[in-house]
Amino acid sequence: MQSPYYKPIAKEVAVFEKTFENHLPLLLKGPTGTGKSRFIEFMADKLDKKLLTVACHEETSSTDLIGRYIIKGAETIWLDGPLTKAVREGYIIYLDEIAEARPDVIVAIHPLTDHRRELYIDKLGEVVKAHPDFMLVASFNPGYQRGFKELKPSTKQRFVAVSFNYPQAEIEQEILINETGVPKDIAKKLVHIAGKIRNLTELGLSETVSTRLLVDAAKLINSGLPKRLSVHVGIVEPLSDEPEIIEALKDLTDLLI
Repeated sequence: MQSPYYKPIAKEVAVFEKTFENHLPLLLKGPTGTGKSRFIEFMADKLDKKLLTVACHEETSSTDLIGRYIIKGAETIWLDGPLTKAVREGYIIYLDEIAEARPDVIVAIHPLTDHRRELYIDKLGEVVKAHPDFMLVASFNPGYQRGFKELKPSTKQRFVAVSFNYPQAEIEQEILINETGVPKDIAKKLVHIAGKIRNLTELGLSETVSTRLLVDAAKLINSGLPKRLSVHVGIVEPLSDEPEIIEALKDLTDLLI
């Protein structure tokens, strides 16, 4: 199986390795589509560790992560959730957008983020000590969550933290070429488009152009879809539902590709 492609931006690989080595939890902060999930896949592969990923949302509860009793035939059996499985068996678990989850999730992970490294399973009356290879990684988007759902300072201070942002233009071009095989001139134009839109703060976009959107547009172009149409559907349309903003962005991007 081919290893995940990831282009290191700073010292995040070394930070991850030493965080794992010291049995510390890691928090990835940054906008959507800046490579946080790919980075975790890359590091799990590099360290040859199993990875479990949970995409957190507003209904994600501690029960979803820890486990529950289920009825199987004529008996009731306990089924470990992904967090319990990771703690018992020594997996890396990645809680993506952890601030979206219900507050009881934060309560459940607290004993795993300090010197105890243990999980309390209330329904079993059991305390599970973390396997030596267990690692808890979480992510959240500070810009998006601000004023909506925010991690408490007391929670953030339990983690080693790394900030992710959009890479420099040359690196982002390299990512597009490696991910999609798109020609260098097209990659350069797409990254230029992203830079222009990211600087348009007056549009009030809740999210701006992610590297992920550029990859999508590059794939469409490389598979034969016209360049401008690929940019419209791969970059512009996902950014807004406002007709005026969409038209303004289409006009802008049409000038650049």
